[in-house]
Amino acid sequence: MVSMRLPFDVTTNHAVEHTLHCLLGCGIGEVLGSAIGAQFGWANIYQTLLAVVLAFCFGYGLTYRGARKMGMPPDDARKTALRTDTVSIISMEIIDNTLEYLIPGAMSARVSTWLFWWSMALSLAVAFVVTVPVNRLMMTRFGIGHGHGGHSA
Repeated sequence: MVSMRLPFDVTTNHAVEHTLHCLLGCGIGEVLGSAIGAQFGWANIYQTLLAVVLAFCFGYGLTYRGARKMGMPPDDARKTALRTDTVSIISMEIIDNTLEYLIPGAMSARVSTWLFWWSMALSLAVAFVVTVPVNRLMMTRFGIGHGHGGHSA
């Protein structure tokens, strides 16, 4: 991911960058899970479960790929992805899916509708705003994440 210069301290900048990375993985997983589940006519709960699994897969996969590109051995890259992304993805998925269920009609909206994209954008944006401080806390308290022995693609 391209490094951004934001008007925050270094740790907050790293938390924002890491959260943007997680947002990408979660967004891909959410859209694919919803599209696949809707195509097969699955109930909302199964679409949500697929979306969450795919969000973790893409989130971990993006971090793993980035770590490998930086020369990290496969086992270290896998451990880094698990260590740096787990809490972040959990936070984003809880917030995103809770909001999706609270927005009237959002869970039944098809990928081809404006409501799907509007509700997805809103829920992921709120998840991002709430997850930045979570990632910052993980970095400062537990040394997990970008700039503290972890990696963010």
